[in-house]
Amino acid sequence: MSNVFEFVAESRGQSGKGAARRARRQGGVPAIIYGGHKEPQMLVLDHNEVVKHLEHEAVYSHVLDVKVDGETEKAILKGVQRNPARFQVLHLDFLRVEMGDAIRVHVPLHFVNEASSVGGKKGGIATHSMVDVEISCLPSVLPEYIEVDLVNLDVGHSLHLSDIVLPAGVEIVVLAQGADHDLPVVSMMPSKGSKEESAA
Repeated sequence: MSNVFEFVAESRGQSGKGAARRARRQGGVPAIIYGGHKEPQMLVLDHNEVVKHLEHEAVYSHVLDVKVDGETEKAILKGVQRNPARFQVLHLDFLRVEMGDAIRVHVPLHFVNEASSVGGKKGGIATHSMVDVEISCLPSVLPEYIEVDLVNLDVGHSLHLSDIVLPAGVEIVVLAQGADHDLPVVSMMPSKGSKEESAA
């Protein structure tokens, strides 16, 4: 994990909608940090700093440093609430992590070698059924993303969850529920042009 994200927060004594609205009016983002062996704690963060962090895809799949009143805790970002009508972050949820305990996190999928794949060379187009996947692992091996190699994918074929090559110590949560949960991740479909050529 190359990036280290630090969210600097202050404890927020009051809870409720009124206190949250006041925090937003003052340029803050209300938040909560919970889990671990501590009580949930209400926080407030600087909105501009939060927006800068959230511009990075990696922030959603990293163990973060949350600095509360000078004390740093390890956490993952479990929820982001946004105002759809305005460029505004309304609320953040942080989950504390213990480095020896497994965590469940959604991480993005990065698809590579589409153009050089077997199907891509035939004019096929990859259609993605998923853009991220929920994994379980120790915080120390949490990947920033998972790479899905399409090099051997032919037209008319699909890659499923069980086909993804995972880093050591990482498991896909839904696969533990049985083979019927081995969902398709990406399919190689013929392009419109290649369909017309075949028909001709």
